[in-house]
Amino acid sequence: MGDRITHLTKLDQTVLKWLADVQATVMKRIQQKVTVETKSNYRDLVTNIDREVEQYYVSAIRMFDPHAKILGEEGFGDQVKDMKGHVWLVDPIDGTMNFVKQKSEFATMLAYFEDGKPVMAWIMDVAQNETIHGGPDYGVYLNGQLMSKQVDSQLATGLVILSGARLLYEEYGFSEIAKSALGYRVYGSAGISFMHVLKGQANAYASYMKPWDYAAGMILSQSIGLKVGTIDGTPVNVLLSSVILTATQGTFDDIMVLEAKL
Repeated sequence: MGDRITHLTKLDQTVLKWLADVQATVMKRIQQKVTVETKSNYRDLVTNIDREVEQYYVSAIRMFDPHAKILGEEGFGDQVKDMKGHVWLVDPIDGTMNFVKQKSEFATMLAYFEDGKPVMAWIMDVAQNETIHGGPDYGVYLNGQLMSKQVDSQLATGLVILSGARLLYEEYGFSEIAKSALGYRVYGSAGISFMHVLKGQANAYASYMKPWDYAAGMILSQSIGLKVGTIDGTPVNVLLSSVILTATQGTFDDIMVLEAKL
């Protein structure tokens, strides 16, 4: 176990250095001209900084873990078809609309798996220079300070964070979830939303997400005692997009009861 912790500590320290480099670069570049393009639709944005950050991560991972497979949002990694061996999932700028329009409330995320098993993850609120990092065998830390396991709570007693688009179009029962909670919030960034739940500021977060959107949040949530699953009850496949729910056990159960009635 000692050798394992030593390995995880080295891994954590290495990635935290990458994150420090990215944070310094992004906060400097954000004051300069940013090139913005669209991908699947006019609200699906990508910038030159998204691409540069992913290229930085891919290069750093190749040097640190040369035989690993890398799945990145902007396509600079590999075509990952299975979770055998070492697999990294990378989201360079999560919440690009927030990044472009607000210059805040955006994250950068990495997740690391070994033969399909979650090992470590990192989510950084770039503008606030705040990072939640860790894993199941390592513990979960907020800027180096060990975080406590989450206290269980029910849906009616706390806030839920939901996808604005899914709420707007009344999909997946999100409107019923919002009505049943004490209140709801929309942040426009999976990473920022996961951080609020991990810090106990919300009971749950649910959204339709791609693998790089939820992999890091899933690892950290499970490692701190939260429940993670798909909203339709099917097993999570980290290589597939799904409607993912992370919540305290009580809130998770309450939401699944609502979903069963739809």
